[in-house]
Amino acid sequence: MTESTSPQTSPSKSAFITGASKGIGLAVAHALAAQGYGVTLTSRKAGEVEAAAAAVGSGARGVVCDVKDPAALVREVDAHVAAFGGLDVLFVNAGVGHFGNVADLSIEDWQDVIDTNLSGAFYTIKAGIPALKVRGGYIFTLSSLAGKNPFAGGGAYNASKFGLNGLSEVLTLDLREHGIKVTQIMPGSVATHFAGHTPDDQKDAWKIQPEDIAQLTVDLLNMPTRTLPSKVEVRPSRPPKK
Repeated sequence: MTESTSPQTSPSKSAFITGASKGIGLAVAHALAAQGYGVTLTSRKAGEVEAAAAAVGSGARGVVCDVKDPAALVREVDAHVAAFGGLDVLFVNAGVGHFGNVADLSIEDWQDVIDTNLSGAFYTIKAGIPALKVRGGYIFTLSSLAGKNPFAGGGAYNASKFGLNGLSEVLTLDLREHGIKVTQIMPGSVATHFAGHTPDDQKDAWKIQPEDIAQLTVDLLNMPTRTLPSKVEVRPSRPPKK
């Protein structure tokens, strides 16, 4: 494990965020830290997650963790609880994309997508549930509109997000009696580094921005406890004309 900083004081609430070295995960980390949450950011790349945690500040922790490793997730969630005194928000964000005709898609690419986007989400949630049960909390699964709208060349990615949506819906039923909310966030086009894209301020101005998803997350956390928006679809309001 690589940890960038240690919290000086224990905040009243905390969040564990996977895939947080850039993009949506990092934006959510910034937003929750600004709300007073202690945050742990995870990534497979040490240098990136250390820099991300340092940028968030406020005692943010940056740890190296591959969501395909269930034991590593248990270890890091336990370390998070030890550092912050508990867990309130689990933001399940780590994801990859490999695209191509099913006939041409390699077994390795299929496994990487399913193992990260679906099995990795399950492992993350499984590791976080015991701590969330202690005082209730919130699980966000970062899905996609690709979880309901198939497209050519999206065999692995579509399958992973359709599966994540199904898992999220079951979690809502499994965990509500424990005071744990579950929301699946399903964005369309987001200006991130996903699948090798390099965000461009001008070309990507029409897209959803990572900060928009972060704001949505904060808004959902501020909903009355009696109310659960269980599925939120998010689209660019004015996409380019085709």
